[in-house]
Amino acid sequence: MDALKTIVADSVKSDAPQFGIGDTVKVSVNIREGQRERIQMFEGTVIAKRGSGVAETFTVRRVAYGVGVERVFPLHSPNVRGVEVVRHGKVRRAKLYYLRDRVGKAAKVREQV
Repeated sequence: MDALKTIVADSVKSDAPQFGIGDTVKVSVNIREGQRERIQMFEGTVIAKRGSGVAETFTVRRVAYGVGVERVFPLHSPNVRGVEVVRHGKVRRAKLYYLRDRVGKAAKVREQV
């Protein structure tokens, strides 16, 4: 069991960004296309966080061309280059799945002052 804990401790990023539910974030993701690699930005609202340790993930939602797009990112993945917090949201829920049913201004999260 100690060997497993050391492997997990090595895999966990020590510089993991601090963000919460409702925050608008920019996620830099490493994309491999054949032999080439590039970094793609994905900006949206964090609607859920789950798991702990190495298995921690977060879900980011945005609306692109009128279609809602959600992506689940492993927090400690080497393909996730960085997470930059654009703004902090003021929410009272741990999961913001209700935003899926809202459109326009109703789908916005208030900014924390």
